[in-house]
Amino acid sequence: MAGYENRQEQAQGRAEVTIKFGKGLMGEPFTSKNGKELVEIKIPNADHSDSRPWESFVVPANFVHENQYGKGMWMKLPEDGTTKLSRNVLEGQDASGKNIWGKETREITNKELKALVETYKTRDRGSVMTDLAEKRAESGSRAPGGRAGKTHDDLPFR
Repeated sequence: MAGYENRQEQAQGRAEVTIKFGKGLMGEPFTSKNGKELVEIKIPNADHSDSRPWESFVVPANFVHENQYGKGMWMKLPEDGTTKLSRNVLEGQDASGKNIWGKETREITNKELKALVETYKTRDRGSVMTDLAEKRAESGSRAPGGRAGKTHDDLPFR
């Protein structure tokens, strides 16, 4: 019992960062070489024009929880801790034309990790009406209903 109380005191005294993300960013749980259950979390690129592979990090599977509505996930990490991110990088091709992939890694604080994972919250979503207006402006010359070139008078059964 004394060990349990000690762990509770340590958890209460430690500041934590809560990171929320969508279910689609979580990979399948796997077992590491030393027997621990881990799960990989992917981080989408904040810039839509960035076509590089997404960065990812690995945490113990018991850190990740489903939210009460079943559509999202969340986890708590120590606020003063760091996390290692990795990304696959194309290094070139071998003689047979197969791609050679390497890993690019960097270490960031868990506060920075929260900001990276939760970039979807800061993204300008706009409203449905503004999105519709933009799409209409883009399509501009097309006829309604997607029938480019045919008008009502051109139909054969009229």
